[in-house]
Amino acid sequence: MKLAEALSLRKDLQKRIEQVSVRLMNNVKVQEGEVPLENPEDLFKELDGCLKQLDTMIFRINKTNMSTMVDGKSLTELMAEREVLIKRLEVMREVFSNASRLGDRYSRSEIKMVCTIDVSSLGKNIDKLSKQLRELDYKIQAANFQTELA
Repeated sequence: MKLAEALSLRKDLQKRIEQVSVRLMNNVKVQEGEVPLENPEDLFKELDGCLKQLDTMIFRINKTNMSTMVDGKSLTELMAEREVLIKRLEVMREVFSNASRLGDRYSRSEIKMVCTIDVSSLGKNIDKLSKQLRELDYKIQAANFQTELA
């Protein structure tokens, strides 16, 4: 099984666990004299089975990510790099948006706000980092489709 397939299965398991959880919540209490639509004990068994599968899948994915090397770095390192890059871009885009807004002054007597950074330079830096993020994401995705699950 390829890593990409395992990631998809993990996502499906997480959704299934969520659904079983909702079904459990809907069946743990019923009106006096009524019977639940589904047996909570059966749902707990189904939940346990899903969680056990998820545990195994997460372990295998993490093991694969640690041992798979791309350009001298493990997939885990690349994913950490991607996460930090995403956070950096979020902050920079917020700053860019704030710095780009024109000040709302209703009269000349109000205090004028001035920008303390070079907005144009920040925009170019955001573009550069966005490209870097796309390329990093392509590397990770390519490795996911080429790598066998450990």
